[in-house]
Amino acid sequence: MARIVVIGAGLGAMAAAARLAVAGHTVTVYEKTSTYGGAVGRFERDGFAFDTGPGLLHLPAVYRDLFVKTGKEPLEECVSLTQVDPAARHVFADGTRVDLPNASRAGTVAALDAALGAGAGERWGDFLTRAREAWDRTRRPLLEEPQPADPAPLSREPYPALKAGLLRRPTTTLAQVGARELRDPRLAALLDAYAWSYGFDPASAPASAAVLPYMEQTFGSWYVGGGLRALADAVYERCRKRRVEFVFDTPVEDVLEKDGRAAGVRLAGGETVEADHVVSGAPVPALHHGRVPPRHQMNGTSRVTVGLALRGPREADAAHRAVVHAEGGRPTVTVLRPDDPALRPDGAYESVTVTATVRTSPEQEWEPFADRMVEAAGRAVPGLAERLLWRHVRTPEAVRRDTGAAEVPGPALAGAGGRLLPAANRSPLPGLYFAGGWSHPGGGLAHAGMSGALVAGLIVEGADFRGSR
Repeated sequence: MARIVVIGAGLGAMAAAARLAVAGHTVTVYEKTSTYGGAVGRFERDGFAFDTGPGLLHLPAVYRDLFVKTGKEPLEECVSLTQVDPAARHVFADGTRVDLPNASRAGTVAALDAALGAGAGERWGDFLTRAREAWDRTRRPLLEEPQPADPAPLSREPYPALKAGLLRRPTTTLAQVGARELRDPRLAALLDAYAWSYGFDPASAPASAAVLPYMEQTFGSWYVGGGLRALADAVYERCRKRRVEFVFDTPVEDVLEKDGRAAGVRLAGGETVEADHVVSGAPVPALHHGRVPPRHQMNGTSRVTVGLALRGPREADAAHRAVVHAEGGRPTVTVLRPDDPALRPDGAYESVTVTATVRTSPEQEWEPFADRMVEAAGRAVPGLAERLLWRHVRTPEAVRRDTGAAEVPGPALAGAGGRLLPAANRSPLPGLYFAGGWSHPGGGLAHAGMSGALVAGLIVEGADFRGSR
């Protein structure tokens, strides 16, 4: 069987490693940092713990499939999964609040009607019907299959055009969807928040980004007990059980070529390692200049995360996730308040994580920005300022240190002339493959996990591989 080198120990790369090891290959992972998980990290201090990457899991079927295909223990025997309900509490700029249920379209329509007025829920429901059309048109090519050799059809907008009289009027951006179809600034803000949470500016994101709220509201949001870092722990342990070897604190400096194909890697310090295949989870195009097509998704956005250690218990009616929409110069923030004893010293304290999507900018002063984030979070957390013991700010530079890039990649989106399609999993250099959020089908835990499945399929099945079934 083949010798395979995997660059990086992010979730997508580890998903590929576990699947390849089960297929009988010898797999070694080289990770430049001292731990695994990539963006799925954790910060701990004084008995408090905070996820420094994603806080919720969407499309858990991706990881259920990984665990079924790589061992006897299913995912739920390795981690605790709980549906978050309500899925989110939205706090709008005018003070209106609405709790949206998890994976219930009828419940969402009723909640929006009650909070925003009659007709609001119906408009949102009609929008989701159109979003489903875009999802049905793009689900397999953008999530479950390798990127086609000719991705040009995916550059066309799949979101259906609305009729304006006898004509159909195309909608090119998500912001236009909100203005034309939702006709309420609060509904438009709700839609915008989904785009921003994945790193997309709704003013420039294609209308096809409508699949993001459709995906979450249809398939639900899940919390992993102990935080999302527990999922990274479980995937790492599954790799170890499949005899994947990990070498930490060992950067890879280059991919070696021989006879026109990838032949191994060169490590920091000059040592070379031969391989029959190389799987890279490093940000594209890092390490791979001249080996990737000119098209690869670049959003120019990152995240700031603030971990808040609070005295006093979480109130009984607190929502696990609250989205506080921009107001008074403060940014839109997501506030995560898991009721999880593993994240706090005891019941007399609370661990809260606040995140915001930002433009990557070396001139930005992040501490004042974090001040505004915490002020915004105070609209969702009663008495936050008085309860605050300390805070920990994680900037885009910390994201760069942990993952290799300050940017946070988003899921692949159709439309927009193809500019939001990431690099294909199979590189132009035979024997070199890309896994993780920087490659097809893009960023996010579910999409990164799918990239691992696609890469493993391409290596194991070769040209006959047609995607996940």
